[in-house]
Amino acid sequence: MTSGSVVQDLWETIGGRADALAALRLTGADPVLPSIYRVGAAAQASIAATGLAAAELHRLRTGSEQTVSVDMRHAAAEFRSERLLRVDGGDAPELWDAIAGTYQCGDGRWVRLHTNFEHHRDGVLRMLDCDNDRASVAEALRAWKGADFEEEASNRGLVVALMRSREEWRAHPQAQALTDIPPILIKRIGDAPPEGFDPGERPLSGVRVLDLTRIIAGPTGGRALAAHGATVMRVSSPYLPSIPVLVMETGRGKLSTHLDLESDAGRAGLERLLGDADVFIQGYRPGGIAERGFSPERAAEIRPGIVYVTLSAYGHGGPWADKRGFDSLVQTATGMNHEEARAAGVEGPKPMPCQALDHASGYFIALGAIAGLLRRAEQGGSWHVRVALATTARWLDGLGRVSDGVSCAEPPEDETAAYLTTSASGFGTLTHTRHAALLSETPARWERPSVPLGTHAPVWP
Repeated sequence: MTSGSVVQDLWETIGGRADALAALRLTGADPVLPSIYRVGAAAQASIAATGLAAAELHRLRTGSEQTVSVDMRHAAAEFRSERLLRVDGGDAPELWDAIAGTYQCGDGRWVRLHTNFEHHRDGVLRMLDCDNDRASVAEALRAWKGADFEEEASNRGLVVALMRSREEWRAHPQAQALTDIPPILIKRIGDAPPEGFDPGERPLSGVRVLDLTRIIAGPTGGRALAAHGATVMRVSSPYLPSIPVLVMETGRGKLSTHLDLESDAGRAGLERLLGDADVFIQGYRPGGIAERGFSPERAAEIRPGIVYVTLSAYGHGGPWADKRGFDSLVQTATGMNHEEARAAGVEGPKPMPCQALDHASGYFIALGAIAGLLRRAEQGGSWHVRVALATTARWLDGLGRVSDGVSCAEPPEDETAAYLTTSASGFGTLTHTRHAALLSETPARWERPSVPLGTHAPVWP
């Protein structure tokens, strides 16, 4: 399967115009990173499909056709954007908490802990009744069976995963619930008249996006929309934790405001913003945003014609639909870490060379959002787009394998440097990846610098 055919499948999933595919220019071939998975093709295809959708929206509003070019090595670098970030020429803040990672339980099974947020870390330490260091955690986990630990931790709302083989995951009820689910689901959820677009300099000029997400996947989606001209406002709570390096990396192109959705004033502020928005992206725990008054159906009442995007970890149905998770955990639970380890001949979970599920899901968010805007322009209506890390994992698994891919050398430093640029920010001078989708008439760029959370007032410019 070529990258072009992967883009074609994604394009058909969103109902894209078939003739638009002629605008694609794809270069490169796997392997580009050390993995048995086709992470290069996944990066290239997800970024290219999103760029193609942006070009299609620009054609709709201006009548102008343009080509969309994506090099696979550049796309793979963008899938590692948080690793490549530098601040004032030095290293960016550490991404991982000290006890995050993999451990072997007493029955020989491996588990992965995600403890980057303090409340998740402290919950694990209370459950294990141990000190905050790797040796103490490792000793405590030897008293547990892996599956029992995963179940109890999940019941407590913590984020851990048992390493499964691919075969074990495919037999799991959650995997079976996702069998026929595409990586992007789009459903009409309300009536509204069609909304066309005025001519604009860039594909998403004038489009207003609310980004209520954290970590990598959701913020990457908002960043991709900003790269094509959308006005994106990151909405965060002053009381929720964040990861500094990811705020810096995914904040490019965005406004950033604070609203406390636990308060009447905060909810009223979000409702005012929503009334004038076009896209609403949320990655709250399942049901969390609905409890605060912003379910998809309620959002469509507040703003008829909204394109509402939901991101989840394990999917939109099945016994794990409400389970919390992150890319590294979904890699572990779905057999991906086991497959990489088996190919490399190593014991324990072996992660992919990038957070591929996060980044691909981020571009699926942007792709689905643009598809919803195209449908709104042509058919009217409000639309609900759903993306999940686990369905993205299933999609990536279905792209096939790279023979001896784990032996692929890391990209040389001078090659990676060619994909980087620098820009001023609210954190100093950032060195970061350029966007890999090259549109011939409307080059991608971020017009606003990355800024600390809560920098702006909760009003649209």
